[in-house]
Amino acid sequence: MTEQVKGPASYFPSIEKTYGRPIEEWQAVVRAAPGYGAGAKHMELVALLKDEHGMGHGHANAVVAYTLAQDKA
Repeated sequence: MTEQVKGPASYFPSIEKTYGRPIEEWQAVVRAAPGYGAGAKHMELVALLKDEHGMGHGHANAVVAYTLAQDKA
């Protein structure tokens, strides 16, 4: 039996299909954002993906949340 993916990662197949880039590339965009790692705010990073890359709010939020959590660990 396959374990169901939960949380932000559950959006990844849809994000990759919709925007044509793997999640790793979207994470690189987030990590390259001005101020990343020096106190960049979650919603500022979400706005960057929405405004500069046309990503929907839910998808952008999932990428940012997952990336921040991954880098915090």
